[in-house]
Amino acid sequence: MFVTPAFAEEIPAEGQLHTETGVAHDEGHGKAIFGPFDTSTFASQLLWLVITFGIFYMLMQKVIVPRVGGILENRHDRIAQDLDEAARLKSEADAAIETYERELSAAKAKAGQIASAARDEAKVKADAERAAIEADLSAKIAAAEVRIGEIKAKAFAEVDTIAIDTVGSIVEQLIGAKATAADIKAAVSGAAKQGA
Repeated sequence: MFVTPAFAEEIPAEGQLHTETGVAHDEGHGKAIFGPFDTSTFASQLLWLVITFGIFYMLMQKVIVPRVGGILENRHDRIAQDLDEAARLKSEADAAIETYERELSAAKAKAGQIASAARDEAKVKADAERAAIEADLSAKIAAAEVRIGEIKAKAFAEVDTIAIDTVGSIVEQLIGAKATAADIKAAVSGAAKQGA
């Protein structure tokens, strides 16, 4: 069996206040006005609105806006510093590139001068070596011509002797008698004069 508590069994009579809501039992249904729209409380609502707005405005003005302003100022300063640093680094990079290009062109010019000097030096050296080789060859050719002349003169000198010996041998075989050396020499000299 179910037992209900004593207070639940009490049903308020009409016109009595309901203990939980503080509103008369039958009066509260459908006739109550929503609190913010109650005209009797407008003055107190406006007062609290002004006080709350003033406190919120003071909080914004004294705390939140300065903090946000400080943060924005810090960011602005940091961005300005970063831009200044970037401009400085760019100018340094441009200066380094300009220096590099200037040094590169100077190195190219110096390399061209060194190559030209080396080419000229090699040409002078080659000309000197060629002149020395030509002089050496000329000396060798002159020595060879002298030697050829000597060999030729010796050969011509021996030709007379060989011719005389040969003619003497031929005459001896043809006629069977020996010819005198003076006759053979005169005949060889006469034949040499006719051939020249």
